[in-house]
Amino acid sequence: MLSGLRGLGVTLRGALRPKVTFEYPKEHLPVDNRFMGFPALTWDVARDEPYCTGCMVCVRYCPTQCMSAKMQDNEKFSEGVSHRKKIIESFEINLGRCILCGICVDVCNFDAIEMSLEHERSERLRNANRVDLPTLLDMGRVYQVEVGWKQSKPNAASPNERAAAKAAGEEAKAFEESVVEPSDPDDSVNTAEETGEDAA
Repeated sequence: MLSGLRGLGVTLRGALRPKVTFEYPKEHLPVDNRFMGFPALTWDVARDEPYCTGCMVCVRYCPTQCMSAKMQDNEKFSEGVSHRKKIIESFEINLGRCILCGICVDVCNFDAIEMSLEHERSERLRNANRVDLPTLLDMGRVYQVEVGWKQSKPNAASPNERAAAKAAGEEAKAFEESVVEPSDPDDSVNTAEETGEDAA
């Protein structure tokens, strides 16, 4: 009898204890602040293009070689709209091989890749976890909105912006030169009568 009551007490204490597990996938643990999900590519809203220039630094430093990329000439640079001479043409990451080490983020010089909060990508097929450029950019857009992401440094000026700034500077300089400053009365030439000298 006494042992039965003790067992009932243990059961009641366990029932009233706060829950420490979640019934996945119906319930999800909250994501920690320093959580690192799969890599994603960021989007430059100001230039309306990816930050990624396809420089291949992340591809070379990836310890599992799960990335591949290809660059192309940026048409917006030739139009003078963007400061990036090259832009990413294709980018693929095999998320099944990615170990979430974050090295790609550390070596990127352009704020082009970030470790997103995406972590639920279980697939049945072997190559189903290969994600291409549009998918990576979509993941990046979601991440930027979720965390309020901002780039570490502002964009460089585009050719059109540099030309406009140069023209504005030249116009301001020409305007300053065209303005004639009024002469100071104290600096006027004294007449002969004021100096007391003979006009001869």
